[in-house]
Amino acid sequence: MLRIPSRLLAVSCFACLVTAHGQRQMERLGRGGVALPTPNGGVFLSWRLLATDSPETAFRVYRDGKSITPEPMTRTTSLEDHQGTARSSYTIRAVVAGAEQPPCPAIRVWNKPYLDIPLTPPPGGTLPDGVAYSYAPNDASVGDLDGDGEYELVLKWTARERQSGEKGYTSTTILEGLEFDGTSLWRIDLGPNVRCGPHYTQFMVYDLDGDGRAEVACKTADGTVDGKGKVIGDKEVDYREDNGQVLDGDEFLTILDGRSGAALATRPYIPPRGEIEEWGDGYGNRVDRFLACIAYLDGKRPSLVMCRGYYFGRNGRRGRTVVAAWNWRDGELSPLWNFDTRAPELRDYVGQGNHNLAVADVDGDGKDEIMYGACAIDDDGTGLYTTRFGHGDAGHLGDLDPSHPGLEYFTVLESADGKTRPGMCMRAAGTGKVLWSKYVKGDVGRGVAADLLAEYPGAESWGGKGLGLFDCKGVKVAPKPSSMNFLVWWDDDPLRELLDHNWIGKYEDGKIRQLLVDEECLANNGTKATPCLSGDLFGDWREEVIWRTKDNRHLRVYTTTIPTDRRLVTLMHDPVYRLAIAWQNVAYNQPPHPSFFLGHGMKTPPWPQITVPEARR
Repeated sequence: MLRIPSRLLAVSCFACLVTAHGQRQMERLGRGGVALPTPNGGVFLSWRLLATDSPETAFRVYRDGKSITPEPMTRTTSLEDHQGTARSSYTIRAVVAGAEQPPCPAIRVWNKPYLDIPLTPPPGGTLPDGVAYSYAPNDASVGDLDGDGEYELVLKWTARERQSGEKGYTSTTILEGLEFDGTSLWRIDLGPNVRCGPHYTQFMVYDLDGDGRAEVACKTADGTVDGKGKVIGDKEVDYREDNGQVLDGDEFLTILDGRSGAALATRPYIPPRGEIEEWGDGYGNRVDRFLACIAYLDGKRPSLVMCRGYYFGRNGRRGRTVVAAWNWRDGELSPLWNFDTRAPELRDYVGQGNHNLAVADVDGDGKDEIMYGACAIDDDGTGLYTTRFGHGDAGHLGDLDPSHPGLEYFTVLESADGKTRPGMCMRAAGTGKVLWSKYVKGDVGRGVAADLLAEYPGAESWGGKGLGLFDCKGVKVAPKPSSMNFLVWWDDDPLRELLDHNWIGKYEDGKIRQLLVDEECLANNGTKATPCLSGDLFGDWREEVIWRTKDNRHLRVYTTTIPTDRRLVTLMHDPVYRLAIAWQNVAYNQPPHPSFFLGHGMKTPPWPQITVPEARR
């Protein structure tokens, strides 16, 4: 039962829409050069091609001050230097219209095939129920916190996590700003009135005001201590009940400075919890389901979007979903709009959210919409459409079917009934039209979409319930991979690899061939088995993976050393991909996809049209 506003009914395809794309304000990035030893000796070196470069930009590479590229490189942004050693130092110079540009900062060779970031875990303690706890690294995000053109990390530390509605005390949640050499910039303790768990703290790291430095935004409460030691709200109050739950007390939205962790602005969280039962149950589960993202709601500058609720109610209760947009401009945190399913015209949007979301301009107007599970929310805070298929655990937004105009959204559903609610489906992201679906009964649980097989166009999709691997038209083509968690571009071709637990593997001939395994590392989030972070963090267009070590004393960063003949603009300058990195830490983490089809037989993607802040001096 698709509910589509009348303004979309006349749209027959994405290509018919009039697109008014503006240039989006994004990060000014450096070359992100990385060098590391290769298994066969020598050094592998890679760097970024930026959207701020021209397509004709070439590169020269210097080792210890001497050029090792007689002709400027035009085909790739990586190379193998067989004469390089651990003591070598490299610089990259762009060549524009035949003229060499100033060099990037010196690139030193890693002493191992990975980078270990040393950590100092926060002190543990004992909870009111007498249980001792110690912290472990959990989800991470990146942003240019200091304006130097390279990324820093924001790491979430957790201990004794609880699900929403689950009784029991938790530790506090701690956010830490980190350089990639392990230097700690600040720590923020969210305090006893913010429970620790995957659904409570969705933290956004992004340059919201265009000053060249990323801010951090998250929900806070009385007793939160910012990176400068300042307490937000009342430091004396403790709203924890005897069973450890927090179902009362003030809640806030805080913008924090990326350099220092200082609170810059704090406002009451929208929406407040209000009556617990209004969200769909009486025991505090549905009221504490939070999501968050960044979206270019005006098509040019980023806005912060904070969300609460996505379930149907129980025992006759209706349920509620609220999505609130904010702007951080000129030192002011201002509400922009509020999507609330209590409005009569939004009743069909109740219970349609996933444990995650995605963001892109799906209707071609140059402004971002929010894929909120089985429904979509327009850039102005109105409902774009709802499929009424209900809640699901996983969703993937991208150009998954290159033959179909526009973007597609693949999702799996939790309440499939075998008749009216599918277990998985692919829909046109802009209109909600179902392109194909598979009907089963029960909770499909997990689902993934990626181009794994070169012989079939577009992305393949798969999920639980033994349904198989389907091509982009919904035709079963192979047994499904045993892995259904994460993805990574790792080797030399544009097919995507599987990322699960502590390994990376390639799906071939119905089996997974492992390319990398690290027995000293652990994944996060239980059976979700996700990394701390995965994305195109530096180097060429392939992706990096960050895991935690078993002793919780390091983050371990892996980047590929496999040569490639493919040259692409850094994925972090593709707005859809960059926003996916921002929301990757949200609830049930999902892997990022760009705005274009990146896979076998891909066309040359359009050059990103962005603006960046002036370089900071």
